[in-house]
Amino acid sequence: MSDETRLREAICETGRSLHARGYVHSSAGNISARLDDGFLITPTDACLGQLDPAGLAHVGAHGQQSSGLPASKTLQLHRAIYESNEAARCVLHTHSTHLVALTLRGVWHPDCVLPPLTPYMVMKVGEIPLIPYHLPGAPAVARLIQQKMQTQTGIRGVLIERLGPMVWSATPQGASNVLEEFEETARLWLMSAGSTAPLTTEQVRALCDRFGVEWNRMSAKD
Repeated sequence: MSDETRLREAICETGRSLHARGYVHSSAGNISARLDDGFLITPTDACLGQLDPAGLAHVGAHGQQSSGLPASKTLQLHRAIYESNEAARCVLHTHSTHLVALTLRGVWHPDCVLPPLTPYMVMKVGEIPLIPYHLPGAPAVARLIQQKMQTQTGIRGVLIERLGPMVWSATPQGASNVLEEFEETARLWLMSAGSTAPLTTEQVRALCDRFGVEWNRMSAKD
């Protein structure tokens, strides 16, 4: 089995798992992965719970599609992330309920949408900035994401207002892990009506020192 075949199957398995557990719904969301000669990305309007490995779009490094069903309209956003972060090998976008709800209610800070509520938010997700609302797939969003990746180095994702998160990692499973921890932390924050005190500066610093992660913002007023 070739590396590309394994990657196609991993993308489809990740989509099925997310759909079965309610992290994605209907035809919302998309997944891509980097290849040596371009990218694989889920088709436009595809249900992530019903993906066919052979139907994934194969897109060249310059954006030209060579096989598969028509690529997701968010392809430009995915490419912008890959261009800005060589370590990103998989990008995942969902319309996760609690993260979209967070943008409707109001995020903690535009550069860090959730406070450091739990150890795993600090360790596995990190600080995630907000991207203002634009039409789905708008080229301006790609530019805004790249700007954030330049000014907030080391981030693992962004949250697009009213549309949901885009997260990235080295593998489909890794991106799924970031997404799930991010969504569940948003759910906790909304359940507490934003009243739960975050971890203290000392507690966050201890996590950063122990696990080699970064967290800079300790107040929504910073």
